[in-house]
Amino acid sequence: MQHQIRWESAALLALALAASGCGPHTRAALPPAAPPAGGVVATAQPAPPQPPPVDHVADLLAESDRHMAAGESELQRGHLNQARVEFDQALDVLIQSPYGARTEPRIRGHFDRLVARISALELAALSAGDGFTETASEPAPIDELLASSIFDAATPPAPEVERVVRADLETTQHDIPIPPNERVLAYVELFQGRLRDWVQNGLIRGGRYLPMIQSVFRAEGLPLDLAYVPLIESAFKPNALSRAKAKGVWQFMRDTGRENGLEQNWFIDERADPEKATHAAAQYLRRLNRMFAGDWHLALASYNGGPGRVQRALKRSGASDFWEVSGSPKFLPRETREYVPMILAAIIIARNPAQYGFDIPPAEPMAYERVTLTRPVDLRRVAEWAGVELGDIQALNPELRRWTTPIGARPYEVKVPVGTGTRLQEQLASASDIEFASLRFHRARRGETLASVARRYGVARADLAGANDLSVKARLRAGQQLVIPQAPATLLASAAATPATPPVLASRDLNTGSVSAQTASRTDRDDLVRTTYRVRRGDTLTSIARLFQTSVTSLRRWNGLSGSRITPGLRLTIYQPRKS
Repeated sequence: MQHQIRWESAALLALALAASGCGPHTRAALPPAAPPAGGVVATAQPAPPQPPPVDHVADLLAESDRHMAAGESELQRGHLNQARVEFDQALDVLIQSPYGARTEPRIRGHFDRLVARISALELAALSAGDGFTETASEPAPIDELLASSIFDAATPPAPEVERVVRADLETTQHDIPIPPNERVLAYVELFQGRLRDWVQNGLIRGGRYLPMIQSVFRAEGLPLDLAYVPLIESAFKPNALSRAKAKGVWQFMRDTGRENGLEQNWFIDERADPEKATHAAAQYLRRLNRMFAGDWHLALASYNGGPGRVQRALKRSGASDFWEVSGSPKFLPRETREYVPMILAAIIIARNPAQYGFDIPPAEPMAYERVTLTRPVDLRRVAEWAGVELGDIQALNPELRRWTTPIGARPYEVKVPVGTGTRLQEQLASASDIEFASLRFHRARRGETLASVARRYGVARADLAGANDLSVKARLRAGQQLVIPQAPATLLASAAATPATPPVLASRDLNTGSVSAQTASRTDRDDLVRTTYRVRRGDTLTSIARLFQTSVTSLRRWNGLSGSRITPGLRLTIYQPRKS
């Protein structure tokens, strides 16, 4: 009976399909529909396009990437605080989303990649800015000029060069004598030819410094032609360093710089400050000129080779002027013999560059404001507070050898771009103690030496001595306070490890978002030294544990802490192994 009912139902369904034209093998031809009244045929309207489904995860990842890119940009500018804020936002966008940081696969992978990237950036920033790294120098051009065989006395200059130079000297008034002899003309020709680009770039760079140099020389009553000496010495590069360790625009040797008032220590080298070095050069050139009875050619030779050497050469040769004593290779070294005609040729071209085929666009002279600092400040803080690039601060303060302003009893004047001094002063006035250079101090105990203190903090004895203006053999007295050079600033929530500590990549707790680091726990010992540490902004228990090479568990136990929350200004007790 049931089979019969099913068959009948199927038959009825087949008939219905056939009648409606929907059968599997037949299509019934339908007559065309009659047009509506009025003859207008109605057409079906297409359905409106559906908007694509919203990918909320993709939007979250894009927002996270925007914060990450902003953080990297701030880090490139040297703005650590703002970089940290942006990096934290890049992670927090994911952590605080409805999905969390671990439940959605795309977010989980993105989150892990960001943590690794931020950790790498953190370590790179700390490595680049640690207290042991000195500002990079550039090779001094004068080494290459004087060491190469660029002057061939057997090849006289072209007649056209001599004609142009003689005509120029007749119409241009110079305040030091310039003879158009073959040696001077040969360098004019060389500077127009093979060394053309080098001279061009030096003159362009010098446009920033020449107004200041000429102003100083004018006030000191010195010939303004001497303002072009740095073109040969350094090509106007403040950080130029020669093989003989002469430094700066004016290429002062260490002892000569000190003799002329340029301070040099572990934190600063005033030979690299164009303005301070120019005042020292004016003082030194005046003294050399007096030493050689007003003969500027001999004074310039002495600037290169030293006055004692030139005086001995004059005595041995019986000569009375530079050209006579330098005519033979017996009395002066080749570098000094070529130095004076090279300087004179540079002066000729620099006074009338267009006449010798040089196109020197006008340059903006150096301009800056000075802000007095009464305590050491990380240069990255200075840049961030002034609202400028870190490179701008370093360019205006080339005398600073480290990433921090000097430590000492005297205030220090830092140079900042025009219009930013007031902003920096306001930030300095409102800054807390933890926002200044993070330097550690140690008070020497009886029997301690530089070597033992250096070992305790994992620094080189030479760096420890230099940071405290001591010789490496100096003895310490009980109670003497020492500066322990370290990384001047921290990025994110991690403090810098000392050089003796292997770098530890930070990681972020995948549920709470807190930054942590993998550290090896240390067994408590009886021979421990008690230390008090004041928590700074951005510190975590993990970062502090890494700094002191201990464990978070020990920090909690020593200080009676039940959780991980700490606040700036909190003082923590830390025990470390006693070292001899």
